[in-house]
Amino acid sequence: MDRVIYTAMSGAKQLMRRQELHAQNLANASTPGYRQMQAAAEAVAVDGTGLATRKFAAEKGVGSDFSPGPVANTGRPLDVSIAGPGFIAVQGRDGNEGYTRAGHFEVGPDGNLVTPAGLPVLGDGGPIAIPPDSRVEIADDGSVAAAPRGDPKATAIVGKLKLVNPEPATLVRSDDGLFRTKDGAPAAADEKVRVTPASLEGSNVNAIEAMVGMIGAARQFELQMKMLENAQANDRAASQLLSVSA
Repeated sequence: MDRVIYTAMSGAKQLMRRQELHAQNLANASTPGYRQMQAAAEAVAVDGTGLATRKFAAEKGVGSDFSPGPVANTGRPLDVSIAGPGFIAVQGRDGNEGYTRAGHFEVGPDGNLVTPAGLPVLGDGGPIAIPPDSRVEIADDGSVAAAPRGDPKATAIVGKLKLVNPEPATLVRSDDGLFRTKDGAPAAADEKVRVTPASLEGSNVNAIEAMVGMIGAARQFELQMKMLENAQANDRAASQLLSVSA
């Protein structure tokens, strides 16, 4: 059989993967701080006894688009958005440090500043504890101040968000949606990273582009299947000719 089948099958596999990523992106089009996923593939020659005239598609991995998303003012004291490049450090469920652009926080049952998923937000010395019944404000440098309700003059700094700015190429997305360094080492805090208080950064997914990409991938998948059917038809025709010749 013509080795074009490898081209068709591998191409169809990559297109299915691309559709999955588009679906994942669409599902997170309204998730704060989400970074859309991108697939990459390369052409690899098919080795064999014949001429190397056929190639197949091989996945090079899944990357992320780190372009900024839209920022909206919320007026909520526990909301922050990153102003420019950078990430906020949180503690994952595995106990290791992870990074996110989603700055929608709340005070957990244990009094720590946490994400909506309950992950502790990290400061320079670990999780940030908020005194009971306090009014909280976050400054543009990440400093977290708390004051007893009814006594604003008693404001005190209770911690500072750990803000980092590792090179995007050194990061990998984990299954929990957090970014982590490829070597597993915690990223160093970067004093240059700033946040905008009382605001949230949205997803950088363009829903229309993602939908168009999903439709385009589906049509290309159909073409790959048609190519495979044509290769099978050619193989059957060649077999019939050989039978007649014999």
